[in-house]
Amino acid sequence: MSRNVIAIDAEASVIDAIRTMLSHHISGLPVTDHDGALIGILSDGDFIRRVEVGTEKRRGRWLAMLAGTNQVALDFARQHGRKVSQIMSPDPITVEEDTSLEQVVELMESHGVTRFPVMRDKKLIGIVTRTDFMTAIAKLRLEWSSASGNDDQIRASVIAAFAHAPWRPAALNVSVNDGIVSLRGSIRNDNAHKAAIVAAENVAGVKRVDDQLVKITYPLPEDDYGGGDFVSLQEEPSTEDDRPL
Repeated sequence: MSRNVIAIDAEASVIDAIRTMLSHHISGLPVTDHDGALIGILSDGDFIRRVEVGTEKRRGRWLAMLAGTNQVALDFARQHGRKVSQIMSPDPITVEEDTSLEQVVELMESHGVTRFPVMRDKKLIGIVTRTDFMTAIAKLRLEWSSASGNDDQIRASVIAAFAHAPWRPAALNVSVNDGIVSLRGSIRNDNAHKAAIVAAENVAGVKRVDDQLVKITYPLPEDDYGGGDFVSLQEEPSTEDDRPL
């Protein structure tokens, strides 16, 4: 989360909003009223349908009727508006400062948004964006790459990484020499192959993965497809009733 929040007043001009976003290299702005309360969000997506660049929506008579007068009026205001309040998205989805990262990700995916204002007691205290996840990933990756361990520890960790994976290689053999992990075994398909390499690479202390996995197309030995025994029916002796008429 970024605590140094750059917000913009709802009555500011669209030009001021654009200049603020460009000068600070950001793609969105929380919008506040004269009391500083959050009332909307402005993003770079709000500028792709604008009359200035000739990209406003053009509907024929029938499409306009289907869209409805309310939607047509809203589109016109957003595509021609000169104030932030006229083009922003009102009532933005927000998160609390104690919202878990998992919940933030689920909200981003389900609502198709890239940023959330962060609130505390209805007061704007920060903003979380996809960029924050990128920054965190880069930092953690640097920490993991600098981690070290002896070969026995690395081998145990690699084996543990495969322990409960449904795509784990069959007849898996793991050996480690000076941080270089060798994987041998049989794998089902390309996706399982990729997952196996990624699982090993993500273990702290691994310098490189020597991929010796072999893809096979027939069922792996440990697969149980639930087959049953063949049952043969004994032929019963014919009776008088079985004779043709």
